[in-house]
Amino acid sequence: MTKQKLYWLCQFFGWGIYGFIQVFLYTIANHYDASQAVGVLYQVTYYIATTHLLRSLILRGKWLNLTLSKLIPRLLVATLALSFLNYGYLLVVEYFRARITNQDLMILTVFINTLGYWVIYFIWTIFYFTFHYVDRYNKSLKAETAAREVELMNLKAQLNPHFIFNALNSIRALVDENPKKSKESITQLSHILRNSLISDRKKLIPFTEELKTVKDYLALESIRYEERLVTNFDIDKNSGRFAIPPLMLQTLVENGIKHGIANLMHGGEISITTVVKRKQLHLQIRNSGQLNEEVQSGGGVGLANTRKRLELIFGEGARFEMKNENEKTVLTSISIPSLDQAFGELG
Repeated sequence: MTKQKLYWLCQFFGWGIYGFIQVFLYTIANHYDASQAVGVLYQVTYYIATTHLLRSLILRGKWLNLTLSKLIPRLLVATLALSFLNYGYLLVVEYFRARITNQDLMILTVFINTLGYWVIYFIWTIFYFTFHYVDRYNKSLKAETAAREVELMNLKAQLNPHFIFNALNSIRALVDENPKKSKESITQLSHILRNSLISDRKKLIPFTEELKTVKDYLALESIRYEERLVTNFDIDKNSGRFAIPPLMLQTLVENGIKHGIANLMHGGEISITTVVKRKQLHLQIRNSGQLNEEVQSGGGVGLANTRKRLELIFGEGARFEMKNENEKTVLTSISIPSLDQAFGELG
């Protein structure tokens, strides 16, 4: 069930229960008649309409992202305004039903009734915000779980003894031949190890930080593959304003080398391109090779977890696609929205 359907189900069911309770109270108080039932129906309809209006205001104003100090005054003003409108609406209904009295217009009567309606609106906002905060908390937990899973897969695939062994052997070969390069490679390896070990503490990291790790990784792989591995970068200068799940780009780059370039006799090329459009980061990774059945079915290293993490963090705002661009190149495309844009659409 989608959030939209769940919302309307809760709206009709919740306010329907409220209307039933109202009719029940009128009945046990021996004040029930058909006109009372009609009045309750008008009231329930009005509550559904006004709370939906309040929801639209919350989403448009991105109140779900506000701190309590900024949120509470807005909610007080909005719910009080709706409460006054609610009483005015009922006065209009009673006027056309010729049941309005002078007592209905007294200040004390207006105050008491408005306060009662405000309590009802306040309870609705508590339910609404509690649902979203709990939902966001659950998504955060799921994202952390998925992040730990992908970290384990990366530690196994990227930082396993075989990878470290190859990297150290490559560096050892450089010690006599190019001491400066060997020192630089040791620094790159330590940077990869450090970032991988601390990645489980963060749900998102700056794109530039992840890109630096990837460049270090490719530099080490270039030692092993030599001229068989060519790398290219075309990075939009605004890419640093975005955040991505840690090790996501690293996973995809390694996937391209492992399933593509490593299987080609003459090696190949891997390129990373980013473009920022309409508050979205569009990331493209191209590598020489062709998709096989294992990778296409999601069996590549961390691909399933990458899709899941993007879905949990960004919802429908993110897009992930991997395909054969042509007979020689695999294209991986990812679109990531800014965080305020992603969370502002919750509801």
